[in-house]
Amino acid sequence: MAFPALLRGPRHLLSPGRLAQLSRRCLSYVQGQSPEPRVREYFYYIDHQGQLFLDDMKVKNFITCFKDKQFLVFFFKQVQRNKSGRYEEHFPYVSPCGRERNYIRCDDRPVVFTHLLGDEPSGAQQLSYCGGGDKLAVRFEPEKLVMLPENGRVYHPAPGKSGGVGLVKSSLAFEMSPCFEFAGGGNAGNPISFLWYGKRHTLTNELLPLILPQEVPTLAPP
Repeated sequence: MAFPALLRGPRHLLSPGRLAQLSRRCLSYVQGQSPEPRVREYFYYIDHQGQLFLDDMKVKNFITCFKDKQFLVFFFKQVQRNKSGRYEEHFPYVSPCGRERNYIRCDDRPVVFTHLLGDEPSGAQQLSYCGGGDKLAVRFEPEKLVMLPENGRVYHPAPGKSGGVGLVKSSLAFEMSPCFEFAGGGNAGNPISFLWYGKRHTLTNELLPLILPQEVPTLAPP
């Protein structure tokens, strides 16, 4: 499956943002560049809502993000750690497609869970991510949720090759937040359990080693 034809114009510079604070170096690339015969390289960005953009897109919103479901499913199923030896510091993930290398950076994680699918009493609930519906989904495991008290962000297990942990979209995390229970009955510190459809799940916090400290840098959009 071929990825969409992208810009092949003059050189684009990645706006510094937090990248400048991390490296103090200017990262340059050309969308569709060919570092070796028959190889093309493209550069993408995933925001904290799970929306996918060309990295050098100046305006990043719902209008400019990729929306084709077939493309999104293929793209995100291939997401893995970038071990190519190129752009690893600033684009820590890659979605390979034949001879195309699609480098990815993200606001937090490349997998962002956006919807809860299915009916809980039937035991068939899934978390869907990045616009793929039931084609991009994992089984919902409430006991493995993690909430970071310092920023309120919620995480859940994700496919292993994409890093093993995904961010829960803020609107969905807000819906879940009343279900978290804290020691002493307050709402401070790390939650200890998650009350879901009348069943109390003791939180395992097994994802914390993958989240703190973060394994890859998180970069703000340009």
